[in-house]
Amino acid sequence: MAMLTIQLSDAKHDRLKVLAQHRHMSVDKLINEFSTQALAEFDSEARFRALSASGDPTRGLELLDKLDTQFSKKLSG
Repeated sequence: MAMLTIQLSDAKHDRLKVLAQHRHMSVDKLINEFSTQALAEFDSEARFRALSASGDPTRGLELLDKLDTQFSKKLSG
C-alpha cells in the first residue's frame, strides 16, 4: 500500500476531521472514500465518452449529464 503526503490548510484539515467524525470514520478513510468516488466518476466518464464516440455522441453526453446529476445528489445527500 502506498503512503501519500498532502498539504492542506489548517482550516480545511479541521473541517475534514469534523466531517470524518460526523461519518464515524477516520480522515484517512474519508480521503480514501473520496478518491474512490473520483476514480469511479473518471472511469465512468471515460467509458461513456468511448461509447459515445462509437455511437450517438448526443446520447452519450446525455448519459454523462445524468451521471453528473446523480453523483452531485449523492455527494450532497
